[in-house]
Amino acid sequence: MKRPALLAAALALSACTATQDAAAVSPQAPGFLLGLWHGFIFPVAWIVSLFVSQVAIYAVPNNGGWYDFGYFLGIVVFGVGARKTQVVTRDVYRDRGRVVDSTARRID
Repeated sequence: MKRPALLAAALALSACTATQDAAAVSPQAPGFLLGLWHGFIFPVAWIVSLFVSQVAIYAVPNNGGWYDFGYFLGIVVFGVGARKTQVVTRDVYRDRGRVVDSTARRID
């Protein structure tokens, strides 16, 4: 019962994806590097866009996949998603064999 419901929800959400006419893309359209930059400055641009109507967090039109890839990398790797933490796990040995202790702690 859960699987068909999840599939229906995924299909419904995929219907909301944005599309862009290929004719709308010009040679000067933002590409990978601008997408990377826009992803990196996303938090600041988002806050400013709430108060200034001329500021947007995403360039439209852009050159498509490469801009999106740069935007994704900008947010996840270099921007908001970047963390300088490390998860440490340790093995605990007991008399009945190896047991993995799932406790983890944050190391700064």
